[in-house]
Amino acid sequence: MGNTDKRIDKMTQIFGNFIQELPEGEEYLTLVFSPRSFHYKFWRQNKMSADFVADYFKTFFISKEDKEEKKNTIKTKNLQYAVKYIANELLENAMKFQDRTCSLAAYLKLSLFKDKVVFHVTHSINAQQEEILQTFIKQLINEDPDALYIKTITAKAKENDNSRSSGLGLLSMMHLYSAQVGWKFERLQTNPPITTVNTMVCLNT
Repeated sequence: MGNTDKRIDKMTQIFGNFIQELPEGEEYLTLVFSPRSFHYKFWRQNKMSADFVADYFKTFFISKEDKEEKKNTIKTKNLQYAVKYIANELLENAMKFQDRTCSLAAYLKLSLFKDKVVFHVTHSINAQQEEILQTFIKQLINEDPDALYIKTITAKAKENDNSRSSGLGLLSMMHLYSAQVGWKFERLQTNPPITTVNTMVCLNT
């Protein structure tokens, strides 16, 4: 992944493969979650939201392919599943790291380009969770993601650990779907200050 920790200014930090100047996609969809609804105890709505965006974009995946070719039908189903999986994982991570005291809404945006789908999830984050997340990000940047994926899978199996605190969702996106992941942390000049994190995932189609 490479060491791509960039400090744009005192208020902004960029990690990983985050594209700042991204043009508008051919098609896009944005979901907005209120602070009350975007809470970990409502995890079931993640699956509903992920199913919705995957079904929504399926129409555009099919329109780009020859419907009579079986392999393209399989490709469409695999792409639809990948979109659903990644959207669900990103929403669960956002719920886990969301600042419970902040009144800002959270966003999930998917943009469809000719050769890729780009996911954005934006939410607020408190100082403790920011440190936890950035520690994992730096580990991910400085280690081989595939090797880290295998190591994490092995460790969880040995420990019989079913928790979601290992970053396995992000590692799975990169290992299983060759997704590129980046993060942008921004400190808003509010009183008190609020930090937001924008997680970007690029999935080639």
